[in-house]
Amino acid sequence: MDNFVIKNKKSILGGGIATLFMGLAVFLLGNLSGYEAKQLITSSLPGINMLCNTIVLASATILALLLTLLGISTGTKSRLKKAHYLQVLSIAKFDTILFVGALILFQIFNIPITEAENVETSWYKIIYWATIFFSSILSGMMITVILMLYTTVTNIIHIVGLNEDHYLVSKEEIEEEEEEQKD
Repeated sequence: MDNFVIKNKKSILGGGIATLFMGLAVFLLGNLSGYEAKQLITSSLPGINMLCNTIVLASATILALLLTLLGISTGTKSRLKKAHYLQVLSIAKFDTILFVGALILFQIFNIPITEAENVETSWYKIIYWATIFFSSILSGMMITVILMLYTTVTNIIHIVGLNEDHYLVSKEEIEEEEEEQKD
């Protein structure tokens, strides 16, 4: 886990800042009564459902596009180091966690809690803050995945498109192949 954080510190920092910013913006609303929280949940529910739908769709699309990225990676003349594939694997794992989390949150938000008559109004404050907390985390995770993907795509562009000398290209394997071709 430490290695994941070190390798993706910029992406995680970007997602963390976004999460804090979104959570802080809502926290500045101040203390709410149970009735106010119920009204805010009712009014924000369509937006949160749309956020969850968007994250589910985006994360599923990213997983599919990672397969294309792997196809490009294996089809290059350059031999990529194990680090590149571990980077793609990290994105896939993080994106899958994001997908599952957004799907679960979407299902929870489809429970008609504001229509229930036997829920105490004090519970709505807890539900409201939990909703804000988890939607902020999902948004921050989505930004983290996008930044991780951006790093990987720029690495591939430098290696494949610009044919630059890059730290992810295994020079040893290229030299071995050239020697085998000479023999």
